[in-house]
Amino acid sequence: MYKRLSAVMFPLTALLLIGALVWGYQENQEKNSILIKAENQYQRAFHDLSYHVERLHGELGNTLAVHSGSNGMHRKGLVNVWRLTSEAQNEINQLPLTLLPFSDTEEFLSKIANFSYKAAVRDFAKKPLTDGELGNLKALYKDSGEIAKDLQEVQQKVISKRLRWMDVETALATENKVEDNTIIDGFKTVDKRVASYPELDWGPSVASIYDKRSVKKLGGTPVTPADIKRKAAKFADAGTNADVQVKENGKGTDWASYTATVTLPGRNQPISMDFTVNGGLLISYNDNREIGPAKVTMQQAVAKAEEFLSQKGYPNMTAVSADQYANMGNLTFVTKQDGVLVYPEKMTLRIGLDTGEVTGFQASDYVHEHRDNRKIPKPKLSLAKAREMLNPEFKEIYNRLAWIENEDAVEVLTYEFGGKINGSQYRIYLNAEDGHEEAVEEIRTASGAQNL
Repeated sequence: MYKRLSAVMFPLTALLLIGALVWGYQENQEKNSILIKAENQYQRAFHDLSYHVERLHGELGNTLAVHSGSNGMHRKGLVNVWRLTSEAQNEINQLPLTLLPFSDTEEFLSKIANFSYKAAVRDFAKKPLTDGELGNLKALYKDSGEIAKDLQEVQQKVISKRLRWMDVETALATENKVEDNTIIDGFKTVDKRVASYPELDWGPSVASIYDKRSVKKLGGTPVTPADIKRKAAKFADAGTNADVQVKENGKGTDWASYTATVTLPGRNQPISMDFTVNGGLLISYNDNREIGPAKVTMQQAVAKAEEFLSQKGYPNMTAVSADQYANMGNLTFVTKQDGVLVYPEKMTLRIGLDTGEVTGFQASDYVHEHRDNRKIPKPKLSLAKAREMLNPEFKEIYNRLAWIENEDAVEVLTYEFGGKINGSQYRIYLNAEDGHEEAVEEIRTASGAQNL
């Protein structure tokens, strides 16, 4: 019996063992194949990065080599700088550097890309490169040469010592030192060098992208939790029996704020509000009550929202858009000064369409951008002349004066034209001084959406 059993089990066991060995070998081969592909990708991205930074240095030199009035060559050179910088950024993103401090270099390349793009797309006949911008290009030429040299030194060591990027990834992930940290040390050297460069004047259009808006930048005297408690109770129309709790967020940081929670008698869901520490300005309001079936029209909701804002100390606010989502309405309001819509001073409101009451709003843009009596000039271009600059096929629905911030981060007076073309709705903003297009927006309307 045992002989029979062994005669069956031995071949079966041998077969299973051989199968396990084959499976293990295949798994190991697949693993090695994946590792080789990853290593090849890292190597390609790194060598391309070194090549494109060297090309970037050369293109900056070419742009500076021509006459200061060579607008065509300047435009071509800046477009190439933008393209090469964008490629370098993409290659950095393909390397395992997420755990390695390389943020200064990434931001530096990002600023070069934004600076070159915004300079290249403008009308050089009207706005040629300034002396300051040429000075920036000279500084960038010098700095990019140093970065390119550092990367080439790392590249030579990678090739000569046959260093592997997979070892770098493992070292960064486990925080363990490998035998040769040449790659990590090389990138740290590059980032340290970039951090030591003096900050350039990139101009308002680029600086605005990296401007970190914070409550610390707001003026006003810092307020106390007791002040916030009074403000929150007043805003929520809470009586003496309401429970008001205040907590401070992000103490000692640029984003320090207060959150007030107001629980009204007979209500389970509290009302929450966020206030700035400086000045005690209301940033957001949120009423978490349950919303019933819609009974109020969007026109009625807009009227109720205007009344709410006026009562709460936000006069001269005008609705510019209204969207309905089931039993909720989302409204966008901006300040209206002397017949001009001031778009930087924007706030959004959420309306419960069961009663038309405001259930929430976000006012951070309004808080940071509000100015009393902005100096808004009169339009130099007539409405009729501005209309002539529209596409002849554009079917105008409305027009109004609007104060906007353009892509150069400069506030300008414009004619806002709303209308349709090619089956879509657009807002076109034409400069009220010379009629050129400052911005074009496609309006994607939701159910119940209205242009106001």
